[in-house]
Amino acid sequence: MSGALPAISVGLATDVGRVRQHNEDTAITQGTVYAVADGMGGHAAGEVASRIAAETVAELADRPVIQVRDIVAQVEEANRRILGSAARHPEQTGMGTTIAGLALVSVGGSRHWAVFNIGDSRVYRCIDGRLSQVTVDHSEVWELVERGLITPEQAHRHPGRNVVTRSLGRDPMGVVDTWVFPPYPGEVFVICSDGLSNELTREEMEAVLADHPDAEAAAEALVRRGVEAGGRDNVTAIVVAVQGQDADSDVDEDTTPRENVNGSSGESRS
Repeated sequence: MSGALPAISVGLATDVGRVRQHNEDTAITQGTVYAVADGMGGHAAGEVASRIAAETVAELADRPVIQVRDIVAQVEEANRRILGSAARHPEQTGMGTTIAGLALVSVGGSRHWAVFNIGDSRVYRCIDGRLSQVTVDHSEVWELVERGLITPEQAHRHPGRNVVTRSLGRDPMGVVDTWVFPPYPGEVFVICSDGLSNELTREEMEAVLADHPDAEAAAEALVRRGVEAGGRDNVTAIVVAVQGQDADSDVDEDTTPRENVNGSSGESRS
Protein backbone atom coordinates (compact mmCIF):
# COMPACT_ATOMS: atom_id res chain seq x y z
CA MET A 1 0.00 0.00 0.00
CA SER A 2 1.69 3.19 -1.17
CA GLY A 3 1.53 6.64 0.38
CA ALA A 4 3.72 6.94 3.44
CA LEU A 5 2.45 8.30 6.73
CA PRO A 6 4.25 10.18 9.47
CA ALA A 7 4.47 8.58 12.88
CA ILE A 8 1.22 8.19 14.79
CA SER A 9 0.72 8.66 18.52
CA VAL A 10 -2.39 7.52 20.33
CA GLY A 11 -4.02 8.32 23.67
CA LEU A 12 -7.01 6.64 25.30
CA ALA A 13 -8.95 7.53 28.45
CA THR A 14 -12.28 6.52 29.94
CA ASP A 15 -14.23 7.29 33.11
CA VAL A 16 -17.48 5.95 34.54
CA GLY A 17 -18.63 9.53 35.20
CA ARG A 18 -20.50 10.92 38.18
CA VAL A 19 -23.91 9.27 37.71
CA ARG A 20 -23.62 5.79 36.21
CA GLN A 21 -22.70 2.74 38.28
CA HIS A 22 -21.01 0.86 35.43
CA ASN A 23 -18.87 1.87 32.48
CA GLU A 24 -20.61 0.53 29.36
CA ASP A 25 -18.13 2.15 26.96
CA THR A 26 -15.44 0.05 25.30
CA ALA A 27 -12.52 1.63 23.43
CA ILE A 28 -9.94 -0.19 21.32
CA THR A 29 -6.72 0.84 19.61
CA GLN A 30 -5.20 -2.02 17.70
CA GLY A 31 -2.69 -1.48 14.92
CA THR A 32 -4.16 1.40 12.95
CA VAL A 33 -7.77 0.59 13.87
CA TYR A 34 -9.40 2.75 16.57
CA ALA A 35 -12.98 2.65 17.84
CA VAL A 36 -15.28 3.68 20.69
CA ALA A 37 -18.48 1.74 21.37
CA ASP A 38 -21.13 3.04 23.77
CA GLY A 39 -23.33 0.25 25.11
CA MET A 40 -27.04 0.38 25.85
CA GLY A 41 -29.14 -2.03 27.88
CA GLY A 42 -29.82 -2.92 31.49
CA HIS A 43 -28.28 -5.60 33.72
CA ALA A 44 -24.78 -4.81 32.42
CA ALA A 45 -25.80 -5.98 28.93
CA GLY A 46 -24.71 -2.66 27.43
CA GLU A 47 -21.09 -3.36 28.25
CA VAL A 48 -21.45 -6.82 26.67
CA ALA A 49 -22.72 -5.28 23.43
CA SER A 50 -20.03 -2.60 23.32
CA ARG A 51 -17.29 -5.13 24.01
CA ILE A 52 -18.52 -7.45 21.25
CA ALA A 53 -18.67 -4.54 18.79
CA ALA A 54 -15.25 -3.13 19.61
CA GLU A 55 -13.48 -6.49 19.66
CA THR A 56 -15.09 -7.52 16.36
CA VAL A 57 -13.96 -4.32 14.64
CA ALA A 58 -10.48 -4.74 16.16
CA GLU A 59 -10.09 -7.99 14.21
CA LEU A 60 -9.56 -5.84 11.10
CA ALA A 61 -6.07 -5.00 12.39
CA ASP A 62 -4.97 -8.57 11.66
CA ARG A 63 -5.43 -8.04 7.92
CA PRO A 64 -2.50 -6.84 5.78
CA VAL A 65 -4.81 -4.51 3.81
CA ILE A 66 -8.16 -3.03 4.83
CA GLN A 67 -10.70 -1.50 2.48
CA VAL A 68 -13.76 0.54 3.37
CA ARG A 69 -16.10 -2.31 2.51
CA ASP A 70 -14.23 -4.49 5.02
CA ILE A 71 -15.07 -2.05 7.81
CA VAL A 72 -18.76 -2.07 6.89
CA ALA A 73 -18.78 -5.86 6.71
CA GLN A 74 -17.08 -6.14 10.10
CA VAL A 75 -19.59 -3.80 11.75
CA GLU A 76 -22.36 -5.93 10.23
CA GLU A 77 -20.65 -9.01 11.67
CA ALA A 78 -20.55 -7.31 15.07
CA ASN A 79 -24.30 -6.77 14.82
CA ARG A 80 -24.85 -10.46 14.07
CA ARG A 81 -22.72 -11.45 17.06
CA ILE A 82 -24.63 -9.12 19.39
CA LEU A 83 -27.98 -10.47 18.20
CA GLY A 84 -26.68 -14.02 18.56
CA SER A 85 -25.47 -13.39 22.10
CA ALA A 86 -28.84 -11.89 23.05
CA ALA A 87 -30.63 -14.90 21.58
CA ARG A 88 -28.53 -17.25 23.73
CA HIS A 89 -28.84 -15.16 26.89
CA PRO A 90 -32.39 -13.83 27.47
CA GLU A 91 -31.14 -11.39 30.12
CA GLN A 92 -29.33 -9.56 27.29
CA THR A 93 -32.50 -9.02 25.24
CA GLY A 94 -32.66 -5.46 23.96
CA MET A 95 -28.97 -4.71 24.43
CA GLY A 96 -27.26 -2.60 21.81
CA THR A 97 -24.40 -0.23 21.18
CA THR A 98 -23.29 2.66 19.06
CA ILE A 99 -19.83 2.65 17.52
CA ALA A 100 -17.56 5.19 15.85
CA GLY A 101 -14.04 4.74 14.64
CA LEU A 102 -11.09 5.36 12.41
CA ALA A 103 -8.93 2.98 10.40
CA LEU A 104 -6.10 3.15 7.90
CA VAL A 105 -7.38 1.74 4.60
CA SER A 106 -6.30 1.25 1.02
CA VAL A 107 -8.04 3.34 -1.64
CA GLY A 108 -6.71 2.83 -5.14
CA GLY A 109 -3.57 1.35 -3.63
CA SER A 110 -2.85 4.43 -1.50
CA ARG A 111 -3.15 4.98 2.25
CA HIS A 112 -6.24 6.85 3.40
CA TRP A 113 -8.11 7.32 6.64
CA ALA A 114 -11.62 5.88 6.83
CA VAL A 115 -14.01 7.23 9.45
CA PHE A 116 -17.13 5.21 10.27
CA ASN A 117 -20.06 5.37 12.65
CA ILE A 118 -23.47 4.11 13.53
CA GLY A 119 -25.34 5.84 16.36
CA ASP A 120 -24.24 8.99 18.19
CA SER A 121 -20.63 8.25 19.11
CA ARG A 122 -18.50 10.73 17.17
CA VAL A 123 -15.29 11.29 15.29
CA TYR A 124 -13.77 14.78 15.05
CA ARG A 125 -10.82 15.88 12.90
CA CYS A 126 -8.49 18.75 13.79
CA ILE A 127 -6.42 20.34 11.02
CA ASP A 128 -4.21 23.37 11.66
CA GLY A 129 -5.84 23.84 15.06
CA ARG A 130 -9.40 23.82 13.77
CA LEU A 131 -11.64 21.01 15.04
CA SER A 132 -14.59 19.85 12.95
CA GLN A 133 -17.12 17.07 13.41
CA VAL A 134 -16.79 14.38 10.76
CA THR A 135 -19.57 11.99 11.71
CA VAL A 136 -23.29 12.71 11.70
CA ASP A 137 -25.25 11.57 14.75
CA HIS A 138 -27.98 9.03 14.11
CA SER A 139 -30.29 10.52 16.72
CA GLU A 140 -33.66 12.23 16.94
CA VAL A 141 -32.06 15.42 18.23
CA TRP A 142 -29.51 15.65 15.40
CA GLU A 143 -32.31 15.24 12.87
CA LEU A 144 -33.88 18.34 14.44
CA VAL A 145 -30.54 20.16 14.09
CA GLU A 146 -30.21 19.21 10.43
CA ARG A 147 -33.76 20.42 9.74
CA GLY A 148 -32.89 23.75 11.36
CA LEU A 149 -35.45 23.37 14.14
CA ILE A 150 -32.89 23.61 16.95
CA THR A 151 -29.27 24.71 17.18
CA PRO A 152 -26.34 22.42 18.08
CA GLU A 153 -26.14 24.30 21.39
CA GLN A 154 -29.80 23.54 22.11
CA ALA A 155 -29.18 19.90 21.23
CA HIS A 156 -26.82 19.66 24.21
CA ARG A 157 -29.73 20.35 26.57
CA HIS A 158 -32.56 18.66 24.67
CA PRO A 159 -34.37 16.01 26.78
CA GLY A 160 -34.32 13.54 23.89
CA ARG A 161 -30.63 13.86 23.11
CA ASN A 162 -29.92 10.22 24.01
CA VAL A 163 -32.50 8.68 21.65
CA VAL A 164 -30.59 7.07 18.77
CA THR A 165 -32.15 6.11 15.44
CA ARG A 166 -29.46 3.61 14.41
CA SER A 167 -27.43 1.21 16.53
CA LEU A 168 -26.02 -2.28 16.67
CA GLY A 169 -28.29 -4.89 18.25
CA ARG A 170 -31.13 -4.26 15.81
CA ASP A 171 -32.37 -6.18 12.79
CA PRO A 172 -31.99 -4.43 10.47
CA MET A 173 -29.33 -2.28 12.12
CA GLY A 174 -29.31 0.49 9.51
CA VAL A 175 -26.56 1.86 7.29
CA VAL A 176 -22.98 2.34 8.48
CA ASP A 177 -21.80 5.81 7.44
CA THR A 178 -18.24 6.15 6.12
CA TRP A 179 -15.92 9.00 5.09
CA VAL A 180 -12.48 8.76 3.47
CA PHE A 181 -9.59 11.26 3.75
CA PRO A 182 -6.00 11.33 2.53
CA PRO A 183 -3.62 11.72 5.50
CA TYR A 184 -2.61 15.26 6.45
CA PRO A 185 0.59 15.79 8.48
CA GLY A 186 -0.17 17.23 11.90
CA GLU A 187 -3.85 16.27 11.90
CA VAL A 188 -5.53 14.97 15.04
CA PHE A 189 -8.61 12.78 15.34
CA VAL A 190 -10.84 12.52 18.41
CA ILE A 191 -13.11 9.48 18.71
CA CYS A 192 -15.54 9.69 21.61
CA SER A 193 -18.74 8.50 23.20
CA ASP A 194 -21.61 10.95 23.62
CA GLY A 195 -20.67 11.19 27.28
CA LEU A 196 -17.96 13.58 26.09
CA SER A 197 -19.73 15.37 23.24
CA ASN A 198 -22.81 16.02 25.40
CA GLU A 199 -20.66 17.74 28.03
CA LEU A 200 -18.12 19.72 25.97
CA THR A 201 -18.69 21.95 22.97
CA ARG A 202 -16.55 21.67 19.86
CA GLU A 203 -14.78 24.87 20.86
CA GLU A 204 -13.98 23.50 24.32
CA MET A 205 -12.59 20.30 22.84
CA GLU A 206 -10.54 22.32 20.35
CA ALA A 207 -9.04 24.33 23.21
CA VAL A 208 -8.08 21.15 25.09
CA LEU A 209 -6.25 19.83 22.03
CA ALA A 210 -4.41 23.13 21.65
CA ASP A 211 -3.28 22.98 25.28
CA HIS A 212 -2.23 19.29 25.14
CA PRO A 213 -0.18 18.40 22.04
CA ASP A 214 0.60 14.96 23.50
CA ALA A 215 -2.09 12.45 22.48
CA GLU A 216 -2.27 10.64 25.83
CA ALA A 217 -2.40 13.92 27.77
CA ALA A 218 -5.09 15.22 25.41
CA ALA A 219 -7.28 12.13 25.85
CA GLU A 220 -6.96 12.29 29.63
CA ALA A 221 -7.69 16.02 29.68
CA LEU A 222 -10.77 15.64 27.47
CA VAL A 223 -12.22 12.93 29.71
CA ARG A 224 -11.36 14.84 32.88
CA ARG A 225 -13.06 17.97 31.52
CA GLY A 226 -16.10 15.93 30.49
CA VAL A 227 -16.47 14.55 34.01
CA GLU A 228 -15.94 17.97 35.57
CA ALA A 229 -18.59 19.46 33.28
CA GLY A 230 -21.20 17.04 34.60
CA GLY A 231 -20.17 13.46 33.95
CA ARG A 232 -23.80 12.44 33.43
CA ASP A 233 -22.73 9.46 31.33
CA ASN A 234 -19.63 7.33 30.84
CA VAL A 235 -16.94 9.46 29.18
CA THR A 236 -14.46 7.95 26.72
CA ALA A 237 -12.03 9.46 24.22
CA ILE A 238 -9.32 8.25 21.86
CA VAL A 239 -6.93 10.84 20.41
CA VAL A 240 -5.00 9.87 17.28
CA ALA A 241 -2.29 12.38 16.36
CA VAL A 242 -0.39 12.26 13.06
CA GLN A 243 3.01 13.85 13.58
CA GLY A 244 3.85 16.80 11.37
CA GLN A 245 7.53 15.94 10.92
CA ASP A 246 9.17 13.20 8.87
CA ALA A 247 6.33 13.19 6.38
CA ASP A 248 8.20 10.73 4.16
CA SER A 249 8.47 8.07 6.86
CA ASP A 250 6.07 5.17 7.15
CA VAL A 251 3.83 4.43 10.12
CA ASP A 252 6.00 4.16 13.20
CA GLU A 253 5.13 0.78 14.70
CA ASP A 254 6.85 1.74 17.96
CA THR A 255 4.37 4.55 18.61
CA THR A 256 1.29 2.70 17.35
CA PRO A 257 -0.09 0.42 20.09
CA ARG A 258 -0.67 -3.10 18.82
CA GLU A 259 -3.61 -3.57 21.13
CA ASN A 260 -5.38 -1.54 23.77
CA VAL A 261 -8.82 -2.55 25.00
CA ASN A 262 -10.24 -0.37 27.75
CA GLY A 263 -13.74 -0.10 29.04
CA SER A 264 -16.44 -1.93 30.95
CA SER A 265 -14.34 -1.83 34.11
CA GLY A 266 -15.50 1.49 35.46
CA GLU A 267 -11.92 2.46 36.22
CA SER A 268 -10.73 5.99 35.46
CA ARG A 269 -7.68 6.79 33.40
CA SER A 270 -8.19 10.53 33.54
